[in-house]
Amino acid sequence: MTYCQKPSIFQVGKVHDNGPSVIVSGWGLGMCASSCRCHRNPEDGQLSLAEDQAGGSLGLRSFTPTGTCDCCEAWTSAELSAILRDVAAVEALDASEPAAG
Repeated sequence: MTYCQKPSIFQVGKVHDNGPSVIVSGWGLGMCASSCRCHRNPEDGQLSLAEDQAGGSLGLRSFTPTGTCDCCEAWTSAELSAILRDVAAVEALDASEPAAG
């Protein structure tokens, strides 16, 4: 198994599989662990999302001359769906815990 850095997630959204396209909405992405400058817009310093509905991925736009970077890769819709499953499992555990006291 290989590991590649991904952008951080600060807000969990939704994944809608529409057959030929996959729409991810409501996700909040932040910098990757390396915090490289290639993801910051040179004009205003802001991050921009890169969404590929046909491929089902969500990542950060790269502002390099080639439009690509090697510091991180986009989240796939399968990975985002797995995160949603994990969040639901944790929420179910929290709901079944008796209150302390």
